[in-house]
Amino acid sequence: MSMLTPPGMGGKYRVTGTTFPRMRRPRHRRAVLAAVGATAAVSLVGWGTVQAVDIFTGGGGPAARAAVGDKNCTARQATASPASPAPVALPEPGEITVNVYNATTESGLAKKTAKALEKRGFTIGEIDNAPAEYDKKVKDTALLLSGPGAGKAPEVLGAHVTDARTEQARDGDRDSGDGGGDGAKKQPAEGNAKGDKSGTPDETGDAGDAGKAKGSKAEIDFIIGEAFTGLAPESKATKTVAALAEPSPRPSSRC
Repeated sequence: MSMLTPPGMGGKYRVTGTTFPRMRRPRHRRAVLAAVGATAAVSLVGWGTVQAVDIFTGGGGPAARAAVGDKNCTARQATASPASPAPVALPEPGEITVNVYNATTESGLAKKTAKALEKRGFTIGEIDNAPAEYDKKVKDTALLLSGPGAGKAPEVLGAHVTDARTEQARDGDRDSGDGGGDGAKKQPAEGNAKGDKSGTPDETGDAGDAGKAKGSKAEIDFIIGEAFTGLAPESKATKTVAALAEPSPRPSSRC
């Protein structure tokens, strides 16, 4: 009995000669391995196809495409030169006649404010106490009343007064902003210096001394309110007017 024969086994299980039986795997295992290999190959081909499509179409999924689009949009906005808006024509201070009225209880405030405005180039019209409908009733820093023909003049004057309220005069209050209306205006109080005028004293109508120009293009009533503490710093007002004249361009939000 050969040494390869397991103990206790003989007969037909005895190994004789110099040839031995081959130990082969069952054939069904080959089928399973073949199926697994085929599935892996198909998956690999499919994955490669998807990658190729993404490369040529700029894919990578909706999120990736959105990210790429945002980057391209930002790059185009950075390199593109936005069209600058046309400069806005603003009147010069000398082309604006300002009538200064005091609606507070502080004596001499209208005259003081008028002198400060005159130093900044404005043409001063009347200086007086505020009419009864505004006297001690303006809670803002100032109320700027103008006619429909005043154009950008209220904005120019408003740059010199912090938090001023701007309104268009009611029909009949001011004709056209050309110096012809007198609704909100009050005639100079000639008797004020003599003390025979009621209301806040010491606001004299010295329009002639202030240098009113008859050829002004716009006329505004500057009614000083209770919150008024003085004009805005001239440097700040100059920057505000410059920004009004040349608005900053806005980059386009569309790509």
